Amino acid sequence: MSRIDDTFARLSETGGKAFVAYMMGCDPDFDTSLQIMRGLPGAGVDIIELGMPFTDPMADGATIQAAGQRALAAGGSVSRVLDMVRAFRRDDDATPIVLMGYYNPIYARQGSVDRFITEAVEAGVDGLIVVDLPPEEDAELCLPAREAGLNFIRLATPTTDDRRLPAVVRNTSGFVYYVSVTGITGGPAANAAEVAPEVARIRTAAKLPVVVGFGISTPEAAQAVAGVADGCVVGSAIVKLIGEGRPVPEILSFVADLAQGAHSA
Repeated sequence: MSRIDDTFARLSETGGKAFVAYMMGCDPDFDTSLQIMRGLPGAGVDIIELGMPFTDPMADGATIQAAGQRALAAGGSVSRVLDMVRAFRRDDDATPIVLMGYYNPIYARQGSVDRFITEAVEAGVDGLIVVDLPPEEDAELCLPAREAGLNFIRLATPTTDDRRLPAVVRNTSGFVYYVSVTGITGGPAANAAEVAPEVARIRTAAKLPVVVGFGISTPEAAQAVAGVADGCVVGSAIVKLIGEGRPVPEILSFVADLAQGAHSA
C-alpha cells in the first residue's frame, strides 16, 4: 500500500475526510515554498498536492497561472520541485505527496519519462496527476508510473458520462479527483448538492475514494463538499495568499481553518 492508500484507510476507520492542499512548487521561491510545505501537515493537511510550474497550464485559472510564472522566474522546474520533495522527506516520511502538472515538462527533460519516474520514486513522491494525458495515452506515463509504485490519479469532470467513465477510472489508483465545476481552477463555487450524486456514481465505477476539487475556498465550503465525498482539495485560495506575499504563519493559519472545515464534515 502507498502512503495515499494508508491515509484513506486510516481516515476510513473513523469516518474521517481527507483535506488536500495544493501549492505551486517554488512559488514565490524555493525556500519560502519549502517552508510552507513543511508547515502543511501541522496545519491539518492529509495529502499535499505540489504543482510543477509550466508555461502553458491550460486547466488553471489566473491565480495558479501567476503562481507558475513566479515559480519559473525564481528558477522553478520539475527538477527543483523534486528537490523540494527530497528536502521535505528528510523530516516527514508519512505525509503523501502528489505532483500535479502537465506532460510537456516531464517529457522534455533529458531522460524523459524513465528518468522522471525514477527520480520521483527516489525523492519520495507518492502519486501523479497529469491533466493533459487522457486514458488513451496510458502507455506514455500512467502504466510505467504504476509499475514503479506511483499512484496515477485521474480527473473526472461533470462532462465525464457513463460511457467515458470506465476508461477514465480503469488505470486510476489512490483516488479519483472529481472536478466539481466545468471550467478552470479558481472559478465558480462548488455546489455540494450537485456534487453528491456524481461522487456516488464515480465511487461505484472506480471502487476508490473520490476527492473533490475546484471551486472550494472557505472552511464552510470545504465542510459541505467533504461531507458528500471522501475529501476535498483547496488550491487557488491558498495560492492567492502566497501570491499576495502574506507571512507564512498567516498562510498556514488559513490552511488550518480549511482543514478543520473538511475534517468536521
